[in-house]
Amino acid sequence: MNLRVLVLAGGLSHEREVSLKSGRRVFDALRTARIEVELRDADLTLLPVLADDPPDAVVIALHGATGEDGSLRGVLDLCRVPYVGGDARAARLAWDKPSAKAVLREHGIPTPDWVALPHDRFSELGAVAVLDRIVARLGTPLMVKPAQGGSGLGAAVVRDPDGLPAAMVGCFSYHPTALVEQFVAGTDVAVSVVDLGNGPQALPAVEIVPNSGVYDYAARYTAGLTTWHAPARLEPKVADRVAAIALDAHQALGLRDLSRVDLIVDGVGEPHVLEVTVAPGMTETSLLPLAVQAASLDLGEVFATLVARAAGRAR
Repeated sequence: MNLRVLVLAGGLSHEREVSLKSGRRVFDALRTARIEVELRDADLTLLPVLADDPPDAVVIALHGATGEDGSLRGVLDLCRVPYVGGDARAARLAWDKPSAKAVLREHGIPTPDWVALPHDRFSELGAVAVLDRIVARLGTPLMVKPAQGGSGLGAAVVRDPDGLPAAMVGCFSYHPTALVEQFVAGTDVAVSVVDLGNGPQALPAVEIVPNSGVYDYAARYTAGLTTWHAPARLEPKVADRVAAIALDAHQALGLRDLSRVDLIVDGVGEPHVLEVTVAPGMTETSLLPLAVQAASLDLGEVFATLVARAAGRAR
């Protein structure tokens, strides 16, 4: 089957540079699989192209709101152009971390306890009083991060109540709602889920060991600041449990084709889902390509299969 594929990358979010690298990686992978592919930004020229010469399928390598909040997927649906990944509804749900965590909890999937706090309520009710209640409810340490967003931007670990106000201010600079959740100490792992035609499967978990102890933006995208182990150094029973929970999270959120589930495995071997990403990074330091390699798969062939399945949905 001769397919024409459009890879969308760039956008206007804080994660533009990461997205451009992801898009180039997917572009190169599809070319090695002998797929006719074009790399394009999601700008004013996109809709005329989709109308005049629509591709057989689109790969969304846009990170941040542009590629992950469901809006672009909704536009592609309007244009009747198929794409790899979850539909607009599922992407919108996964993008909003408090909403996604609520769904996970409804399905009995473990996730750290949390509270979501809009900046307006934070100001109206009095910052000191609100922060005191958060600490009384959740204790410390805490993880503070934007309710919507990725790449660790605006996220901070708070080990002492005195550090909470500054963490909230930093978080609000990226999004008007902060997600404050219990910090679970343990082993950071990421499980990539792909569906190559026989249902969703969990690829080997990737263990994340940042030198600083926090997997922030610098640790994610600066060579030498993080060590990865693929597969993760987990006991077989724990690895199986991690994979099962990742699959449960993928399905509970209604995702398809691919996703990445970020988890923490605590000291007794129990996994806790932190968040789920519908447009996983594809850079040289990203986790899904590491998982593909650990599974002895070829990234180009994986994406060739995914775009063929997406094109098949249109037919």
